[in-house]
Amino acid sequence: MTKPNGHRLKYLLAIAASLLITASASADPSATAWPTKIIKAYIPFGAGSATDVVPRMFFERLSNELGQPIVIENRTGAGGTLGTSVVAHAEPDGYSILAHSSAITIAPAIFPDLNFDATKDLSSALMIGYSANVMITGTSKPWKTIQEFMTAAKEKDANITFGSVGIGSAVHISAEKFLKAAGIPATHVPYRGGSEVITDIIGGRVDFYFCPLATALPLIKDGQVRALLVSTPKRVADLPDVPSPTDIGLQGADSEIWFGVFVPSKTPREIVNKLYTSGTKVLGNPETLENLKKLGVEPWPMKPEEMDALIVRETAANMALLKGTGIR
Repeated sequence: MTKPNGHRLKYLLAIAASLLITASASADPSATAWPTKIIKAYIPFGAGSATDVVPRMFFERLSNELGQPIVIENRTGAGGTLGTSVVAHAEPDGYSILAHSSAITIAPAIFPDLNFDATKDLSSALMIGYSANVMITGTSKPWKTIQEFMTAAKEKDANITFGSVGIGSAVHISAEKFLKAAGIPATHVPYRGGSEVITDIIGGRVDFYFCPLATALPLIKDGQVRALLVSTPKRVADLPDVPSPTDIGLQGADSEIWFGVFVPSKTPREIVNKLYTSGTKVLGNPETLENLKKLGVEPWPMKPEEMDALIVRETAANMALLKGTGIR
């Protein structure tokens, strides 16, 4: 993954480019007037998850930019595929949009009978940014470092468990990649939403959870959970004392999560371009950038067609990665 540098300059350039795209778009009266009513945004994961917290903050500001309310519905279940399906089959008029994470590129490898193809039935509109996942555990657990955890987890009859927001979610895959690299057996406990996982982590009923940084940071700072590992190849600035897989010599264990906005594939380009233009303005706002930073999210400037290409690449890579694992 190529990381962005000089975010603010890139956003200024992106705004200028998007304005040119919008100006040259073909004239569709209904699309040109969009939006003229309430927009419904579907989030396929539960309240409190990073894929809920980050888009909610963004949509509040996007609503002001577009001049119309954006009503959010959490349509959870099946690793995010239920809410995704709603938008994939929705009327392509710009009034049903989807906020999703990198989990959208994992679903085809986990669910062979999906009634949609994200690479064909959805179009990318905007990349919000990317973040690390953090391996957290309850403070009542005996291990205080990742090394202590790995030693305990490899003991006979350790019966290690880990939570996720659903089979095939980005946090699930982060955990599976770590377990495979570390040679640790563990039992997966899927939940419908991140808040439920965190409740059981704090209560000590589940051993660990690869929680998105956006959600994990306040819990770590408040001392409610303990951070053992970040999922990115390098340490993150917000948790300088927490090692990365590279620091402990684990190969192939790193992963990241990104957040983006999608629309049905037949949505007029005028609408896609306006979403991109308006969203880019929001993301270029210093207050938005500061809020993203507080959530542990780094901006990742990307045009819609570049994001579409990313989806195709990552979907193919995850299909190859998970082929033969038996995860369904």
